[in-house]
Amino acid sequence: MSRVYNFSAGPAVLPEEVLREAADEMMDYRGCGMSVMEMSHRSKVYDDIIKTAEADLRSLLSIPNNYKVLFLQGGASQQFAMIPMNLMKNKVADYIVTGQWAKKAYQEAQIYGKANKIASSEDKTFSYIPDCSDLPISPDADYVYICENNTIYGTKYKTLPNTKGKDLVSDVSSCFLSEPMDVTKYGLVYGGVQKNIGPAGVVIVIIREDLITEDTLPGTPTMLKYKTHADADSLYNTPPAYGIYICGKVFKWIQKMGGLDAMKQHNEEKAKILYDFLDESVLFKGTVRREDRSLMNVPFITGNEELDAKFVKESKAAGFENLKGHRTVGGMRASIYNAMPTEGVKALVEFMKKFEMENK
Repeated sequence: MSRVYNFSAGPAVLPEEVLREAADEMMDYRGCGMSVMEMSHRSKVYDDIIKTAEADLRSLLSIPNNYKVLFLQGGASQQFAMIPMNLMKNKVADYIVTGQWAKKAYQEAQIYGKANKIASSEDKTFSYIPDCSDLPISPDADYVYICENNTIYGTKYKTLPNTKGKDLVSDVSSCFLSEPMDVTKYGLVYGGVQKNIGPAGVVIVIIREDLITEDTLPGTPTMLKYKTHADADSLYNTPPAYGIYICGKVFKWIQKMGGLDAMKQHNEEKAKILYDFLDESVLFKGTVRREDRSLMNVPFITGNEELDAKFVKESKAAGFENLKGHRTVGGMRASIYNAMPTEGVKALVEFMKKFEMENK
């Protein structure tokens, strides 16, 4: 069977080259006689894998020496608790709620202290990013939290909030490594890798060293302290070893493709093909304010639920997988991460044109 065009929001499409390489190494990783799935995380061979992965990520993002890179488990959702447990020294934090995941993080933070919702786009179903140039930042806030790219709603911050000197914490799960990023603008930035970087089961946290302390909230489990993992170079316990190995391969692939500047250009070109069609289509329309559109997740609708369902069914039969929108919003959504080839987006647009002709 030939491979489909997979528009899933995550777990998502991975570079074919990476999958082939992993397949070649599945039974015997570089002559060691076993799979990476089977080897000890304490072995010299695995130590090279995780150290190389970290070095390549540091190189891609130009991560300064005063930031630690942690390969953790529990997905992005576990960070909703881990962040306040480790960073809420004054027990106050400000949250900007621009979608489902920021909202969940905000709700979780309320368990640990005073979480203030200082801006939100919920009034228009999260279809835009609020103006964050002059927000009512709390004077005693420990940090300001955002979800930078909203997978479900297809919005993206083009300008980071003015945090008035407070540390910015950002969930970049669905835009991680899709374009260059200045790590020094954040106190902590993190993302689940299953959208743009690897298989589900790994979350990468990049955190400034001064934020890693023993001084966590009372009752914080050992496994949920950043210091535990930072001190042990992400090897305190058995890490998601195979997932990290695949992430390392994807970092190499991005380098080979020309790094993050080249990735951004590739992603802008792909997104333009789809957004240009949506802007002129008589049947389909995008749901996001133009200036806040994501390069990674593109939601769209026909305005008719039955027609939406028909489109999802027929697109699947034609080899386009996972175009159904998130259950909370309906409609359709094409996630066009780094590994989605331009041909995939062009083929989707051709299919949409044909569907439009047959159904308008």
